[in-house]
Amino acid sequence: MPETAPPRIVTVDLAGRSYEIRIGRGLLAEAGSAISAVSAARAVLVVTDTHVAGYHLPVLERALDAAGIRRHALILPPGEATKSWPQLERLVEAILAARLERGDLVIALGGGVIGDLAGFAAAIARRGMRFVQVPTTLLAQVDSSVGGKTGINSPHGKNLVGAFHQPALVLADTALLDTLSPREMRAGYAELAKYGLIDRPDFFEWLEQGAWRGIFSGGPEREEAIAIACTAKAAIVARDETETGDRALLNLGHTFGHALEALTGYDGTRLVHGEGVAIGMAMAHRFSQNLGLCAQEVPSRVAAHLEAVGLPTRLADVPGGIGTPEAILDVIRQDKKVARGTLTFILTRGIGQSFIARDVPAEKVLAFLAAEAG
Repeated sequence: MPETAPPRIVTVDLAGRSYEIRIGRGLLAEAGSAISAVSAARAVLVVTDTHVAGYHLPVLERALDAAGIRRHALILPPGEATKSWPQLERLVEAILAARLERGDLVIALGGGVIGDLAGFAAAIARRGMRFVQVPTTLLAQVDSSVGGKTGINSPHGKNLVGAFHQPALVLADTALLDTLSPREMRAGYAELAKYGLIDRPDFFEWLEQGAWRGIFSGGPEREEAIAIACTAKAAIVARDETETGDRALLNLGHTFGHALEALTGYDGTRLVHGEGVAIGMAMAHRFSQNLGLCAQEVPSRVAAHLEAVGLPTRLADVPGGIGTPEAILDVIRQDKKVARGTLTFILTRGIGQSFIARDVPAEKVLAFLAAEAG
């Protein structure tokens, strides 16, 4: 077992709504005191799923009991389908039934699905309550738990209903990642590598040269990489909280990836979010090369690293197929970055040189998708 070290602390600087991301091993057992330090809440509702509850809910409950915080729990089904209207209603009604007051807390104990859903419920219950993120997956620790994006999916597309609602605290206990399956770790790694591909080429090279192995095995590289990713995201969120500018860069690979998730019906047996992002990032780099924006070796290098980790990089890697190029484009048109009907993509001029490309012609996207589909 790796030696426990003091947690790394990254601050998301949002004036009167700033909060800490605490990163380290063993933080879940100390959650009660950490929460008490940032909130006077007398009661909480812990939201989790059946998979996570079996591993981690008892530890959190003991920590809350030790801090004298009255607790309730709602255990939901696992999987992307939980980010839905029925489960949102169920959660909000549970908050009200528990008689939580506006000054009490919602705690999201889980991956990105639970974090997004719990955060959205907190944003709308009693016209706004505070919440705490306790991310239990690599994907959630480096991405979805930070920055205040909350929401649910629609049949029209992913994350189309939601709100910007910042947490009061993020507790990223890296020991919890030891319980993840290899597939879940790989899916989270896609979001981690994304930060290098956006604007940190040295970080991507460090990952390529072997640091990724330490992240997977639980070495010191794990905390280092998560802290780098959270620092990168915190800086962008502080500049552009509601994604009116360069926060859109964080969506590298997501325009293609979200479309693939929607077309597979959010069926996690076929495709999970991080796998969609991996394919999407590889496609974004190939599309950039297709448009003459970057050298041919750039997308090859990106795909080679993602494949070395065990991630998919092509449409053909999605089990059961994903439909026609026209179907993919139709879903892309529902993307939140679409403005006045024109398509926006995150493209690149090289490793760590991503940029926001607006007014991308639909016919070029369709031609590229046709080529990708083979």
